Amino acid sequence: MKIKPAGKILLLILSIGVAFGLWRGWQKFGDTILPSAQGGSSVVPGKVDLPNPDANPGSGAVAYTAPGSAAGCSDKPEVRMLVWAWNAQMGLMLANGGPQATSGSQMCNNNVNLKLSRQDDVSKMQADMLAFATDLSQGNPQPKRGAHFVAIMGDGSAAFLKGVNDSLKRLGPEYVAKVVGSCGYSRGEDKLMGPPEWKANPAACRGGVIAGVLRDGDWNIAQKWLADNGLPTNPDEKTYDPDAVNWVSANDYLDAAEKYIAGYTESRPVVRHGKRTGETKQIAVNSVVTWTPGDVNIAKKRGGLISIVSTKQYTYQMPCVLIGNNKWMQANRSTVEGLLQSVCAGGDQVKSSPEALKRASAISAAVYQDAGSGADYWERYYRGVTEPDKNGIPVELGGSTVNNLTDNLILFGMASGTTNVFAKVYTVFGDLVVAQYPLLVPNYPAVNEIVDTSYLQGVLKKNGPIAPEVVKATAMRGSTNSGGKVTSTVSRKSWNIKFESGRASIKPESMQMLNRLLSDLVVAGGTAVEINGHTDNVGNPDANMKLSESRAFAVKQFLEKKAPVNFPEGRIRIFSHGQTQPLAPNSDEAGRAKNRRVEIRLGATE
Repeated sequence: MKIKPAGKILLLILSIGVAFGLWRGWQKFGDTILPSAQGGSSVVPGKVDLPNPDANPGSGAVAYTAPGSAAGCSDKPEVRMLVWAWNAQMGLMLANGGPQATSGSQMCNNNVNLKLSRQDDVSKMQADMLAFATDLSQGNPQPKRGAHFVAIMGDGSAAFLKGVNDSLKRLGPEYVAKVVGSCGYSRGEDKLMGPPEWKANPAACRGGVIAGVLRDGDWNIAQKWLADNGLPTNPDEKTYDPDAVNWVSANDYLDAAEKYIAGYTESRPVVRHGKRTGETKQIAVNSVVTWTPGDVNIAKKRGGLISIVSTKQYTYQMPCVLIGNNKWMQANRSTVEGLLQSVCAGGDQVKSSPEALKRASAISAAVYQDAGSGADYWERYYRGVTEPDKNGIPVELGGSTVNNLTDNLILFGMASGTTNVFAKVYTVFGDLVVAQYPLLVPNYPAVNEIVDTSYLQGVLKKNGPIAPEVVKATAMRGSTNSGGKVTSTVSRKSWNIKFESGRASIKPESMQMLNRLLSDLVVAGGTAVEINGHTDNVGNPDANMKLSESRAFAVKQFLEKKAPVNFPEGRIRIFSHGQTQPLAPNSDEAGRAKNRRVEIRLGATE
């Protein structure tokens, strides 16, 4: 039987609906729909290695021109973007002038009639992208349904794009969603909040119960922290492992906070080493992964949790990326370039002008429409503050930054001498999700399939080249804590880097490990790095002390030579211990091999 065009469209819509339903099921009931989400052993998360060129503060030389408040450029086709309530979008907010592009705004000046709408539900973002693409495929060049763009966490984009692009490809490969730019970074706002004892002793988190949106950016923060400290996670959110960190799934980041505030509990079977013991345990949420306003709600409504680790330390983990429909963007290149030009200009102004930040905060309040959260609220938590919680405990809250054109060039490796940070972020965290949930997310699109930097290239061509010294200076600002006093430990991990016997020469087989170490330290640009050298007990103790120092310096020199902008003078500190701190008995070669090591400590500084 031949299916008529109308029937084909109906079948396509139904298939998209099924795909959407499956993705939504993954978010809420994945372990029920697909049994592989439960029953596995708790594991130490795979190592998270990321690069880290950055750009933050503006030059201070950008003039601020306030956008108007009246409606503007309504003669242009409406472009719709869905955003979370996230302070990393301050430059985007300012560039638009309001929820809809206003007269005199950067967007209208660049002929972009942008409408911003808050949407905290990832599945609804995906549904809107599917609705837009469906209209587009039906011959509507400017669809009236759905969203042209969404803005999400870059480190969660692999799972997001897997969910939406599998369905979009059914319309045709040209309809896939692609990343085209970034409007900012989380710089402390996204965090793992837990009991204070976790900060002093990370191993105290064993048996803890964290509420959060599984397999997204804030979940990634906790996974990286666990990996950096060699601690296990239980990927099955229906069991309880007393030796690992356990998870309670939340619908969104605000729901995660509310589960802690409300004292959420449930009964679960106990597992050890992936096997049920026959016991049951009444568990209670005692920690959360979330962002503002979630962290503020926790502090003000219940308290008791502090920031264990955040994007203040993992500085380059979480860019706010802009994702659009490939077919529409190719047909509307000038509009996409105008949007990115506006975002970058808005970022420059917010970096440079307190007045620009105040106006951007007021626009944020109008877009987010969060009860009781006015302009002052968003400005305060954009800057990041430490405030007493309900119990009087000081808690770090908020913290984000905006991106300009230089930041985008560095993020996507488009400037000379820089690394493609986004590609590493995307791949590393995509691999992490696949490793822990292989049936829920069996794979994800390759990064070269979902990134299109040609629009940023167009913006760069219009603005002219950026001087190498500006790129370097901007990138070096990422390590803002160099030279500061270390006030607490973020993570501590031993690296079995092999050296020539009795010498400080690194063996060739350790180069791969050193490059992993480099990436791992680069992402944590907000930390000081302590390299501790250790030896076995073979030889003279004084000579071993000098040897451990020389080996630690060899690692330091490798890092500084490979990425000088990420390791400015003062960020790396050297400590030598010789044979005084063995991990294992020196009575056999296996023990001595463990003792010949370099231990890396990442520390938060003043």
